[in-house]
Amino acid sequence: MNFFVIGVNHRTAPVEIRERFAISEAKLPDALRQLTEMPGVEEGMIVSTCNRVEIIARGSNGSCDLKGFMRKYYGFEPDQFQKYLFEHREKAAVHHLFRVASSLDSMVVGEPQILGQVKEAYAVARAVGAVQSQLDTLLTRAFAVAKKVRSETAVASSSVSVASVAVELAQKIFGQLNGKAIYLVGAGKMCELAARHLLAHGAEKIYVANRTFERAVALARKFNGEAVPFEKLYDTVEKADIIISSTGAPHAIFRKEHGERFLKVRKNRPMFFIDIAVPRDIDPKLNDLDGIFVYDIDDLQQVVSSHLGDRKREAERAEELVAEEVERFESRLQTLNVVPTIVSLQEHLETVRQAEIDRLRGRLGELSPEQEMAVEALTKGIINKIMHTPITTLKTAAREQESTTVVELVRRLFNLHAEQKADRKKDAVAVGVGEEKDGSNTSEG
Repeated sequence: MNFFVIGVNHRTAPVEIRERFAISEAKLPDALRQLTEMPGVEEGMIVSTCNRVEIIARGSNGSCDLKGFMRKYYGFEPDQFQKYLFEHREKAAVHHLFRVASSLDSMVVGEPQILGQVKEAYAVARAVGAVQSQLDTLLTRAFAVAKKVRSETAVASSSVSVASVAVELAQKIFGQLNGKAIYLVGAGKMCELAARHLLAHGAEKIYVANRTFERAVALARKFNGEAVPFEKLYDTVEKADIIISSTGAPHAIFRKEHGERFLKVRKNRPMFFIDIAVPRDIDPKLNDLDGIFVYDIDDLQQVVSSHLGDRKREAERAEELVAEEVERFESRLQTLNVVPTIVSLQEHLETVRQAEIDRLRGRLGELSPEQEMAVEALTKGIINKIMHTPITTLKTAAREQESTTVVELVRRLFNLHAEQKADRKKDAVAVGVGEEKDGSNTSEG
């Protein structure tokens, strides 16, 4: 399994490091094209969220220069961040991806957003042709495993989310939320979820500002709120008590001088900023101002950690399930590797059988229908008996480390090296060992 993963996440790196690696949605297609141009990279995908930036790839000949991609794309030497980087390869990479998709590696275990984020990253990678064959199979299986975890365990029940944590923190600051105004800076899913939770707990007025005004209007309409042109952001933010920001801007959009101005207009009434953007939208120096409270994504992690104990047992069961699925995937993939040889052997012996029947007809003349059926049954029976042992041996060896040696031996014995290799997906169907699907669309190849 030539799969590789490298990246940073909320477990390995603080937000000020993660934001150095973040790739915006608009820049993701170009980053993927550069990734697949790197030596040894056959396929690739990039997941960039507020909690993680991970590069997943399938390499050739056991190598994959992902640090080289980082060096070229980011313009800095990745080794200077070595203590924050994690790397996985082969089976460990598969295990990691299954855990991420199943929300077992999330800041909030069981939260549903990460699966959607991985699927979005997968869709972008497929759209630019960066995911085509084996990585497509891996991602499809990861989605099926995530679905199985959610349906067979209670790891997602009563899940704590960034949205619910926002409510908890806001209640600690304001006591109660009745009559409080919310300002969403950005119109993404995370902002929308947080707003829903806050409104459900008593908040009333909502404002939405987004660089694309039409998206602000659409989101504001859902809450009977007010859309604000982005250029009027600094003139209107002081109306709100709670500001949730997630814009994808490359630098902070709220700085200390903005906070000083807001407090002056509000006559020092407190403001609560929730920064769920990476890179961060809010300069941490705003926290130095009396009356302004700023929480970034790492601060939220500390709050949610106290809620994880209730689901520990279910998380352990989910981990066991993921480990089982990794073994099954590895077994399937190894079996798939011997399929071209099995199909080549079937085609080779069928060619021999047909040639011998044609030669027999030349000697015996025209055969009756009964004779034709007898010859077909006899020769097919002989071929099936000849194929049984090598095919059984190949399928058994596929699950062992000696698979490459056995495949090579069978190809030599039957002189299959000269045979044209069939397409792998067609081969998988021919011998009935293809990858299971969970209903997701997958690319051909």
